Amino acid sequence: MIRVWLVPLAFVACGAVVAASQVSGGSVGGAVGFGLVFVALAVVFSPLAFPRHIPAAVAQRRAAEEGRPIVYWRPGCQFCARLRLSLLGRARRASWVNIWRDPEAAAAVRAVADGNETVPTVVLPGGEARVNPAPAWVRAQLSPGGSR
Repeated sequence: MIRVWLVPLAFVACGAVVAASQVSGGSVGGAVGFGLVFVALAVVFSPLAFPRHIPAAVAQRRAAEEGRPIVYWRPGCQFCARLRLSLLGRARRASWVNIWRDPEAAAAVRAVADGNETVPTVVLPGGEARVNPAPAWVRAQLSPGGSR
């Protein structure tokens, strides 16, 4: 569980070092600014920026019953963070499955990504899968009346 927090902790640590160097140089405002930037980056790359993890079995059931796409992701993935941020309010229309918390999910990603655990991987209810899709494509799938 600690590895999901390694990237955010690294951002906080780097921010502390940069802020300390700014303070030692006499720039308290710069220290605060850099500190806020690094804390924001830590939040973006943490599990906090993503919807709650859903087990792969539950996500697959939701896909079949409710027509929800599945987004396989992992903490610290810059492409997952980019996708999540680009979806804004639409992100909750999909089931988000953390492949580091669910071996079944990691196997599902490997099955469609040539044996790799490349994320984000999006699987539509009909079974169509895209590895690292364009955020615009995912937004279209999550829109009401999208091309699902």
